[in-house]
Amino acid sequence: MTSAITSVAVSGAAGRMGRMLVTAITAADGLRLTAAIDRPDAAEIGTDAGELAGVGTAQVPIAADIASAADFDVLIDFSVPEATLEKLDHCVANGKAMVIGTTGFEPSGLDAIRHAAETIPIVMAPNMSVGVNVAFKLIEYAAQTLGDDVDVEVFEAHHRHKIDAPSGTAVRMGEILAQALNRDIDADAVYGREGITGERDGRTIGFHSLRGGDIVGEHTVTFAGTGERIEITHRAGSRENFAAGAVRAARFVAGRAAGLYGMDAVLGL
Repeated sequence: MTSAITSVAVSGAAGRMGRMLVTAITAADGLRLTAAIDRPDAAEIGTDAGELAGVGTAQVPIAADIASAADFDVLIDFSVPEATLEKLDHCVANGKAMVIGTTGFEPSGLDAIRHAAETIPIVMAPNMSVGVNVAFKLIEYAAQTLGDDVDVEVFEAHHRHKIDAPSGTAVRMGEILAQALNRDIDADAVYGREGITGERDGRTIGFHSLRGGDIVGEHTVTFAGTGERIEITHRAGSRENFAAGAVRAARFVAGRAAGLYGMDAVLGL
């Protein structure tokens, strides 16, 4: 059974997303921030996480590693694959639940997460936004309905600091398209185009990435047919929607049986 109050740790607490998570957890019913972690070389180590986020004193100093942080029930991690996998080992060893919003994992990293989910409950999603996860369902329905009569392309745009491309959300959209259209994402994906490419193969799932400025995140799937075009677009205006989704995921995963859950389970989609 889930306790009345779930204690939460935030990884990457000094970063932009980490501060947003601290703010969301502080305001959420049923959750309490008890630990905050960042890189050992971060200048903010030892700083109160609440004060850094601008929500007042939380009495939670930012720790240099998870082992020295205070106890918690659920770890929320939006960082980089290497850091997430390090914390994964700690959570497995200590029976802690996880919410993972990190993207860009290699296949071996994904295997490690799936293996860990045999021991602990994990919510993992490339995008915690409620709106994006509704868009996933709309994309699936459109692909199933339109079938091979249309060409499909995925477009995404993010800020200049994003280190992976395509985004994890765009990859997930491509996976949904591939499943709905009975295609192989590895064989049929095309990432950008250059030169004399020849006529478009009807099985292609195209991906296109823009990086620049402070774009929080934009994703569009285009279904291009003869005489008409359908576009399903999600635009994020701030990171607040990601934090709100992560809070819902933390509530969901606390006290759950071991397993790997997605946001569709969290939202009941």
